[in-house]
Amino acid sequence: MGADGSKSTKQESRYLSGWRGFLSNMGISLPPALCRLAPSRRMIREMREHAPVHLLSSMPGPEKLRMEWSLPGFISMFLPEFPHRTVPGYEHFQVLGYIAKGSFGPILKVKDKSKEKTYAVKVIPKSEILRLGVLDQSKEEVIVQRQVRHPFVHDLQDCWQTQRHLYIMCDYCSTGDLYTYWVMIGQFGENAVKVFAAELGSALGFLHDFGIIHRDVKMENILLTDQGHLRLADFGLSRRLERGGRAFTICGTIQYMAPEVLSGGPYSHAADWWSLGILLFALATGKFPVPPEPDHCSMLRKVRSFPYEMPRNFSPPFALLLTELLCKTPVRRLRTLERFKRQTFFRGTPFDTQLLQKTPMELIMELKKRPDRPAKARRGLTLDPFPDFDCDLISNSSSTTAPEMSPTLANIELVEALIQDHTPQASIPQQEVFV
Repeated sequence: MGADGSKSTKQESRYLSGWRGFLSNMGISLPPALCRLAPSRRMIREMREHAPVHLLSSMPGPEKLRMEWSLPGFISMFLPEFPHRTVPGYEHFQVLGYIAKGSFGPILKVKDKSKEKTYAVKVIPKSEILRLGVLDQSKEEVIVQRQVRHPFVHDLQDCWQTQRHLYIMCDYCSTGDLYTYWVMIGQFGENAVKVFAAELGSALGFLHDFGIIHRDVKMENILLTDQGHLRLADFGLSRRLERGGRAFTICGTIQYMAPEVLSGGPYSHAADWWSLGILLFALATGKFPVPPEPDHCSMLRKVRSFPYEMPRNFSPPFALLLTELLCKTPVRRLRTLERFKRQTFFRGTPFDTQLLQKTPMELIMELKKRPDRPAKARRGLTLDPFPDFDCDLISNSSSTTAPEMSPTLANIELVEALIQDHTPQASIPQQEVFV
C-alpha cells in the first residue's frame, strides 16, 4: 500500500512538473503558493475535451496531456471577476493613443465604434500579476469599483480577460488630471482649493463609509470632467477595510504616504485624510512639504522630524484645516467627513454633490484652452495614434485582403508590444511604492 502511494506521488509530481513547464513556456512563472493549486491528473482528464485543439495538435502525442488544462480556463478559475472573452469581433475598438504607463501595464485611449464613445482601458499582463503576486489586488480593484457609484468617483464601465491580459475600462476624461493643471499654474488660490477639497473630501467620506480605503490619493489619480470637477480614479491599491479595521501593507506614492503607512502599520482610513492634506498643501504652495525620498525608511525619518508649519500667507481657517489633516497621530487626525465639513474653511460651501458641480471651474476651463496644455499632459509620452489592426490579418498573415476595421477585444492585447517598441518610458515625477 505504501509502495502504491509512493508510485502515485511520483506520477503526480511528474504531471505537476509538466504543468509548470507548460506555463513557463508561455512566459508565466508562478509563485510557490499558486503552484500548490495545480490540477491533479483526474482534473486534467476532466478538462481534456475543453483543451484548445490547435494547441493539442501541435504537440507530440505524449505531451498532449500537459495541454489539456487550457491556460484561459486555468486563469479564469482565479480571476472569475473578469469575464473571459476570446471571440473575435465581440466589439470593435479603435486605439487612439497611449494615455499613461500604469503600475503593471499601459493605459490606452480607445474608441468604441458602435457607441461612438471614448474610453480609457488599463491593460494588465497576467504574467506580471502572477510574477509579482498581486492576484488578490487585481481582483480587489474591480470588486471595489463595481460596488461604488458616486459623482466624484471615476466609474468602471467594463472589465474582461483574454488569454494573456486583463482589461479594465473606465470613462475617458478629456480634460486630463489635476497634476497637469498644477504644473501649468504653479499653485492654486484658496477659493479653487476649497472646491477641490470639498469634492475630494466628499468622495473619501463616501468610500470610507462604504468600507473602502483608497491608499493612493494623489493629483495624478484625480481626473477632471468637462466642467472641471473632480473624479477620484485608479483603485489599483484600494482594499475593503471596515471601520475599526487595520492594514499593514506599505503602499502608495511615497510623498503622500502617512507616517503610519511608511512605518508598516497598523493604519486605517485616516491615512487617506493625511494624503488629502499633503495634496491640498501642494496645490496651494506649488511644492510638497517633504520632497520624496528614494525609500520609505528615509521618507519616514523626514516625515517624523518635519514640523509641518503652515506658510504665513495661508488664511487661518485653511492653516487650521491642514494642521488637523497633517496630524502625525492618526487617532487625533481629522479623519471623518462630518468633522471635515464643520471646518471654518468651508463656511458657506455646500457639500451637496449637485450644488458643488453646478458651477463650472472657470480656472480649469481657461487653463484647458492654453496651447501648452497637451505638452504638459504628455509629460514626455508620445500620443501618436496607433494604426488600425484587423483581426483576420493578424491571425492569418498570408491573407492578402483585409477589411478596414479597428482592433477587437481579441487582438487589442497585441498593442502593448507595439507600445513598448515605439513609445519612450514615461518621466514619472512621483515615486510609487508597493512592498
